[in-house]
Amino acid sequence: MAGPRDFFLLLLLGQPWAAAAAHTAEAAAEAVVCSGTACYTAHWGKLSAAEAQDICSQNGGNLATVKSEEEARLIQRSLAQLLRSRAPLAARMGKFWVGLQREKGKCLNPELPLKGFSWVGGGEDTEYTNWHKELKSSCLFRRCVALILDLSEIPQPGRLLKWTEGPCGSYGNPGSSTEGFVCKFSFKGMCRPLALGGPGQVNYSTPFRATASSLDAVPFASLASVVCEAGAEQRGYELVCREKVTNVFDWGNTGPLCINPELGCSFSNGGCEQDCFEGGAGSFRCGCRPGFRLRDDLVSCASRNPCSSSPCKGEATCVLSPQGDSYTCHCPHGYQLDASQLDCIDVDECQDEPCAQECVNTDGGFLCECWVGYTPGGPGEEACVDVDECAFDPVPCTQHCTNTPGSFHCSCQPGYVLSGENATQCEDEDECADPVGNPCRGPCSNVPGSFRCGCLEGWMLAPDGLSCVPDPASSASPAGLLPEDEQAGKWGTATPTTMPHSMTTSTRGSEDFSTGTFSMGRASLSSDVPTSSAHPKVPTPSRSPGLGTEPGTPLSKGAAGHGQPMGEDSVASPSEDSEDGQSLLLFYILGTVVAISLLLALALGLLVCRKRRAKREIKEKKSQNAADRYAWVPERAEGRENQYSPTPGSDC
Repeated sequence: MAGPRDFFLLLLLGQPWAAAAAHTAEAAAEAVVCSGTACYTAHWGKLSAAEAQDICSQNGGNLATVKSEEEARLIQRSLAQLLRSRAPLAARMGKFWVGLQREKGKCLNPELPLKGFSWVGGGEDTEYTNWHKELKSSCLFRRCVALILDLSEIPQPGRLLKWTEGPCGSYGNPGSSTEGFVCKFSFKGMCRPLALGGPGQVNYSTPFRATASSLDAVPFASLASVVCEAGAEQRGYELVCREKVTNVFDWGNTGPLCINPELGCSFSNGGCEQDCFEGGAGSFRCGCRPGFRLRDDLVSCASRNPCSSSPCKGEATCVLSPQGDSYTCHCPHGYQLDASQLDCIDVDECQDEPCAQECVNTDGGFLCECWVGYTPGGPGEEACVDVDECAFDPVPCTQHCTNTPGSFHCSCQPGYVLSGENATQCEDEDECADPVGNPCRGPCSNVPGSFRCGCLEGWMLAPDGLSCVPDPASSASPAGLLPEDEQAGKWGTATPTTMPHSMTTSTRGSEDFSTGTFSMGRASLSSDVPTSSAHPKVPTPSRSPGLGTEPGTPLSKGAAGHGQPMGEDSVASPSEDSEDGQSLLLFYILGTVVAISLLLALALGLLVCRKRRAKREIKEKKSQNAADRYAWVPERAEGRENQYSPTPGSDC
């Protein structure tokens, strides 16, 4: 075996296994606390979390879990023993690694109790936590959890140690304030501590290489070395904690040990748990009080009533067998025994679908709830009854409301469409806005919830309320109003003969129009919902001869195209923001411009002709003046007149 000098040389050489041995030696000073089926060991050592986990796993364990307050108190006891093993330390905070870690790339989850961390030894996440402060949401590095405590004072049982998280450290850089770590070792069972009937010393060697002289429970497979002082009947014992029968662990030897006849029951009650009875010649024996019996070790006592030790946990109750020598644990309604048969766990009744709609499991029971749009029914009714949202005040829909199972549906009157975020509002539909789907053969005017059709001068609205026919009472002739392909069928059935000189439109929203031959007709559904139009307004010109408006017969939305009048008081008028009205006005303007251009061309032609004729006359006069200077020789007999004389202006 290597001596201290060799060990020091290996450290100087930097051998990896030598460094590991140094860490193990540094962590050898430990404190042990055992209870139930687990032991906890606290160690000094400035190590990274990974190095601490390696030391725990070499001995058959892992860094400790802290899954309950009971487990937190056991770990705190081990740390208190560790602090007592050294001289008083300066007041400073130290960190001791436990087995809660979060891997690199796994982000913080603030909605979970463990915040996305998990136990290195595996197992389910637990609800118990004791975080010192809010955690950082870093995902880039591995994070580990440690217990923090003041090294200058022994931790008090009433103040459980807080958890802190941070970098896990590395070899040679364990992290700031790192002082040690806590390991946990689990076993199938424990033996009771050995009782000595006389002076002596007991040392327990555990399977995880820890030694202790005093333990509350000794783990299975531990070795107990007993050395008795002078005067004892036997000098020493070597005992092993074994499983005598299933889940029953014993040392395999009756006690008490190290009995000294001279001392009898005077030394530590003879090692007996309850009563010690002395006999003759310095002998004695152990006994138990009424209601208890002596165990096989002849030292400890067990209740004759198995339930007296409260073996059942939580909600479970202990029930004796008919013979009174055994017991079973029973759970209340809504619970069932867990795998240990000692504690109760909740039964999820919702798996059997006991509710008509929604089932919510609770501790020991369940609740039935109704879906949205339903309400619980009364006695004798169905479990959940539909809610009629259309009976609310105010009604959720602006126009029509239809109740449906668990909900409702909104609809609008003809001429309106659903709108709003939840489709509960109604807004006017502008039927005239779509040139392709325009219902009118002529000008179209949108009104709240409907539309109106109109006709030009010389035409009147047909019985179907959409097309136009010649007005026999009008003196104006509608010919030439439209191109040939439109004159025959778009606004009427007869061929127009004259084009009106102007068109009159009504103001948006007005119900009265001036008298004339331009008429519009269409039913307007009653509604309080205002409408708006994106078309630009067309100014209403003054009344011109030959064109006007006449009262029309509005059509209802459903009667459009069938010529069913809605009422005599309704007045049809073109909309000042109608696209067809604008087109017609533009057509009239262009026609006027063309006519003026033709008149200008004719005037210009006459002016050019007159200029040419004036020039010719001036030229002829000059010719005559030049001839007067000469003497003409008569070739004919005197008294005969010249038969030819030019007529001025004959060229034109």
